[in-house]
Amino acid sequence: MKQSKPDNQLLWQYAGLATQLLVGLGLMLWVGGWLDGFFGWKGPYLVWILPLLLILGVLIKVLRDTSKR
Repeated sequence: MKQSKPDNQLLWQYAGLATQLLVGLGLMLWVGGWLDGFFGWKGPYLVWILPLLLILGVLIKVLRDTSKR
């Protein structure tokens, strides 16, 4: 019997997705804080809303990618 090499393509795909998520969260937190200060809002509204929208988008992407298989 031949043993096949482990396919690391899926591993690299999800590692890239995790990197995008972490960088995106940091960017959304920074942009949200800047916009909250720019608009002069008392609460951290966009600091909460923008990262949550990013997480929702990533979850939708993961569900679409995994439902194909």
